[in-house]
Amino acid sequence: MLNNAQKDRLLWIARKTLADYLAGGKEPELKETDADLIQLCGAFVTLSTSGRLRGCIGYIQAVLPLYQTISKMAIEAATGDPRFPEVTAKELNNINIEISVLTPLKLINNINEVEVGKHGLLIEKGFYFGLLLPQVAIENKWDKYQFLDQTCIKAGLDPGDWKEDAKIYIFSAQVFRENS
Repeated sequence: MLNNAQKDRLLWIARKTLADYLAGGKEPELKETDADLIQLCGAFVTLSTSGRLRGCIGYIQAVLPLYQTISKMAIEAATGDPRFPEVTAKELNNINIEISVLTPLKLINNINEVEVGKHGLLIEKGFYFGLLLPQVAIENKWDKYQFLDQTCIKAGLDPGDWKEDAKIYIFSAQVFRENS
C-alpha cells in the first residue's frame, strides 16, 4: 500500500507529465528512488472534467516501474484514448487526475469470488477482452451480474458471455485522486 506522500508524488508526476507534454510534446525526465515507486506495477490514469470521463488508459500487467507507468499512461489517457479527442493545453487546469495502482490479475473459476467494490474485472473470450476498474461498479451502482455483463460489453461481447468459455480475472486497485 502506498502512503500519502507516495500518492502525492505519483499525482504530481502525472500532472507534471501532462503539463510538459501538452506544452511542448516532451515527457519530463524523471528520476525516482523510492522503492515502492520503482517497483514494476500495473496502473491506470483516469482523466475527468467536471466529473465526466475525459480519458482512461493503463497497463494491466507490470511492465515498467510504477512512476514511469504513471507518466506514460497520463500521456496516453490525454492523447490516446480513442473514445475522446486529445486533451489540449487549455483544458489542463480543468482536468482532474485519478490513479489506480493494480494488484496482479487472478484467474477465477467461480464468480462468487468477485466482490463488487473490491475487485476490478478482466474478461477474456476468444480474441476479445475487456477490463473495468473496481470503482466503475460502485459509481454505476452495479451488482455483480451487471458488472460481469458490462465488462463483456466493454470487451465487444454480449451480456452474459462470461457464463461460458470465458476467462474471468479479478484484481484490486489502490485508487486515489487529486483533491478537487
